[in-house]
Amino acid sequence: MRIFLTGATGFIGRAVLPELLQAGHRVVGMTRSADGARALADAGAEPHHGTLEDPASVRSGAEKADAVIHTAFDHDFSRFVENCGKDRRVIGALGEALKGSDRPLLITSGVGIGGAGHGRLAREDVFDDAHPNPRIVSERAGNELLDAGVNVAVMRLPQVHDTRKQGLITPLIEIFREKGVAAYIGEGQNRWSAGHLSDVARLYRLAIEAAEPGARYHAVGEEGVETRRIVEALARGLGIPAVSVPQDKAADHFGWMAMFAGIDMAASSALTQEKLGWRPRGPGLIADLEAMTYA
Repeated sequence: MRIFLTGATGFIGRAVLPELLQAGHRVVGMTRSADGARALADAGAEPHHGTLEDPASVRSGAEKADAVIHTAFDHDFSRFVENCGKDRRVIGALGEALKGSDRPLLITSGVGIGGAGHGRLAREDVFDDAHPNPRIVSERAGNELLDAGVNVAVMRLPQVHDTRKQGLITPLIEIFREKGVAAYIGEGQNRWSAGHLSDVARLYRLAIEAAEPGARYHAVGEEGVETRRIVEALARGLGIPAVSVPQDKAADHFGWMAMFAGIDMAASSALTQEKLGWRPRGPGLIADLEAMTYA
């Protein structure tokens, strides 16, 4: 297939790209810079200039593709609500390019949207339309396209990690550097699911090849790692103490991260593994945190 890949030079897209190429697909990779275009060409992809701020530029990349994988997202979390709205508009533009065909579109969301209730694992067959995470607008946009006959599926991400980046944990490290302590909320028993980057990239490929309308997948290798374990690993790496912060002090300590720091984001990938035959193989989150360089 000729696959249009947004975010092709980003953390996740850069790993998805070789997965697709090695499987024999042709890739048109979206980038906003000349350096990104050169990197894509060197990797064997066809560069396409586009930006999330210009949905028309994204749509034009999808118009001649056999399939679309949308991994691009503006990760400035100080403007998270605004950036989620931007993602909704881009998904709408991609859908417009694919209407009237069965060409698949795979969009990206978070595992929390599959929340099944307090203390229970998020599941692929659950869509919590009342979830407070602003990223829910991405899945709502996908649902609207699905109702309009577009072949849309959703990839829900946990904390995607290797030894360079780890989802929300990467900005958390910067907060800990600034504060001089690594902190968890209360007893730190809330859990974050995780998936190794190599496993996640492979799952994107399997999902776009399956091209199942309405499918939801969880790229989860570990169902739930307690935040206290995560924070203690970061404290060791940074050489700072690990401390508990009470819930009523979380906003002062974590800033914008407070909306995530104390919530439970545990999730299952059982249905994903059953449907696609996907089996996580990469290192666990704590292993990557212990292997990374903090200097």
